[in-house]
Amino acid sequence: MINGNRLLQHLHDLSQIGRNEATGGINRFSFTPEEQQAIELVTLYMKEAGMTVTVDAVGNLIGTFGEGNETIMLGSHIDTVPEGGKYDGALGVLAAIEVVQAIHEQQLSPSKKIQVVAFKDEEGTRFGFGLIGSSAMAGLLTEQQLQYTDEAGITIEEAMKEFQLSPYPLVNAQRTDIKAYLEMHIEQGKVLENEGLPVGVVTGIAAPLWLEVTVTGVSEHAGATPMPIRQDALTAASEMILAVEQMVNATTDSVATVGKLNVSPNGTNVIPGKVTFTIDLRDIDEQKISTLENAILQQLQKIAERRNVTLSSKVLQRIKPAKTDTMLQQQLAASIEKQGIQPFSLISGAGHDAMYIAEFAPIGMLFVRSKDGISHNPLEYSSDKDIVIATNIFYDTVVELAK
Repeated sequence: MINGNRLLQHLHDLSQIGRNEATGGINRFSFTPEEQQAIELVTLYMKEAGMTVTVDAVGNLIGTFGEGNETIMLGSHIDTVPEGGKYDGALGVLAAIEVVQAIHEQQLSPSKKIQVVAFKDEEGTRFGFGLIGSSAMAGLLTEQQLQYTDEAGITIEEAMKEFQLSPYPLVNAQRTDIKAYLEMHIEQGKVLENEGLPVGVVTGIAAPLWLEVTVTGVSEHAGATPMPIRQDALTAASEMILAVEQMVNATTDSVATVGKLNVSPNGTNVIPGKVTFTIDLRDIDEQKISTLENAILQQLQKIAERRNVTLSSKVLQRIKPAKTDTMLQQQLAASIEKQGIQPFSLISGAGHDAMYIAEFAPIGMLFVRSKDGISHNPLEYSSDKDIVIATNIFYDTVVELAK
C-alpha cells in the first residue's frame, strides 16, 4: 500500500511554493519562477519514485516507470488559479507519484509502462486559455492558440521559448500510445460530502465554453455628460452580466460565471468607454451549451442596441464534454469495494485535463471528498484520512490495470 505520511508531507511542501503568507492562497501560474520551482520539486519526487523524467515540447512534465509496450498514464496539474488552494491538481500529481513509488518499493513488476504527467497550464490563469498541455498531447493545440497573450502582451509561444521549450512542430507533443488514463482529483463540490462518502467514481465531465465579450461605448466627462445621452459601456455590461445569470438560472443543470472584468479607461470621473468580460459556460450536454451560447449572445446584442453601445465576442476555448470509460469505472468501483466503501457515481462540473485525453484514450477519474465543496480558494480542504483512502484505491486500480 502507499505511504500516507510521505504523500501528505509532499503535499504540504509543494503548497509552500507560491504561497501568499497574508491570505494562505497559492499563486503558481504557468511559465513563472514559482511554477519552475514547483517543477523542480516534483521532478525530484518522480526520480525518488524510480522514474526517468522528461519534458515534452510544450512543457508537460513526464515521469516514466517500467518498460512495457503499453502505457498507463496518471496525471493532473500543479498550476493554480489566483489565490488557489493546495489540493486542486497538485493532489492528483503527487498521489500518482506516490502510487508509482509504492509499486517501486514493493518491487512489483507491472507488464505495462506507467507514466505520471504534470500537465502544463490546466487552469488558464495567465493567458485566459487553459489545458495547454493536455490539448497538445491530444493533437488539438494550434499555432494560432499559441499567440494568446497575457496582460503584459507576452504570447504563450514567447513564454515557452523563454523557458527553453521548442513547441514547433506541435505534433512532437502528441500521443497515441496510451492504453488508459486515470486522474485523481478533489471533487470541488458537495455531492460526496452530502452522501457521507470519501470517494466517488466520475462518469462524465461537463464541458467548459469560454467566451470573451467586449462592450464599446464612449468615454466622456462624468460631470458634463447628461445621463440620458450617455453611452456607458459599464452599465451596459452590468445589465448583460445579470441577463446571463437570469438566462442560465432558467436551465436545470447549466452554470455560467462572469469571472473577469476589465474597464477602460478606469477613471473615477470618466464614463467607461470599453468593458471586456468573460463568460464561463458549462454543461454535460454539448448541444445544450451551443443553444445557450446562441441565446445569450442574442440577448446581449439586444441590450447593446437598446443602450446604444456596440458588442463583439470571441470564443477563447471550446471543449467537448467527456464520458469516462465503463471498464475503468468498474475497476475503480471494485477497488473502492475492497476498502469496504460503497461505490458511488457522479458527474464532474469542473473541467479537467482528462477531457482532452479522452479524445484519444479511455479515461477514468476518482474524486476525493471536498469539505463544504469549496475549491479555487485557500479554504479548499480534503481530509488526510480521505486522501490516504483515495490514494490506496488509486494504487489498487493502477496495479490491477498494469498487470
